[in-house]
Amino acid sequence: MKLFNMNFSKKERAFFIFLLVLLVGLAYYQFVDRPVRKSLEIYAAEEADLSLELTTIQAKLVTMRKMRNEMSDVGQGLKEMGSYNNSKVEIEILNNILSEAPDYSISFANVTREGDQIRRNFSLQFTAPSYEIMEHIFSQLAECQFRCLIGDIRCGATVESDVQKGAVSVSATATFFETMVGGTPDAGLPADSAAIN
Repeated sequence: MKLFNMNFSKKERAFFIFLLVLLVGLAYYQFVDRPVRKSLEIYAAEEADLSLELTTIQAKLVTMRKMRNEMSDVGQGLKEMGSYNNSKVEIEILNNILSEAPDYSISFANVTREGDQIRRNFSLQFTAPSYEIMEHIFSQLAECQFRCLIGDIRCGATVESDVQKGAVSVSATATFFETMVGGTPDAGLPADSAAIN
């Protein structure tokens, strides 16, 4: 092999070939292998970030679906809120529910108002022939078509007689909720406490 008109021995040729292969290898490592490896590392890091983001989004999606299901369950469990003044219908409901009690009295307190929400507070006193009937009366009240929040319940055994053996004397407070939406204001409607504050 002659390079610039020089003669090289076999060892020198082998050395030059080795240097040439080494230079090609270094060039390949520097300009091909390293950039490719660096790109692969970047893509692997991006893939890990995207995988983490995907896992987070999937967890949020599961939570949102669970919340949507819970909201629909809550929405199905909500009772109707009657329009103001719904007292006649509410009194009919109470009379029907308390028909199992041999004697009862219902007294309504003043109506309160906050924005469009009306609260009609009332108290009940009745005698139930048994504890089971008392439970049934409160169950019907809690499950009636209109929103009703039962408050303080007090009960005790009545003085035993032949007629009322095992009877229970009960007093309770509760609230029917009404709305001004669709309601007609009248003289009994109080001022809006939310507007006063």
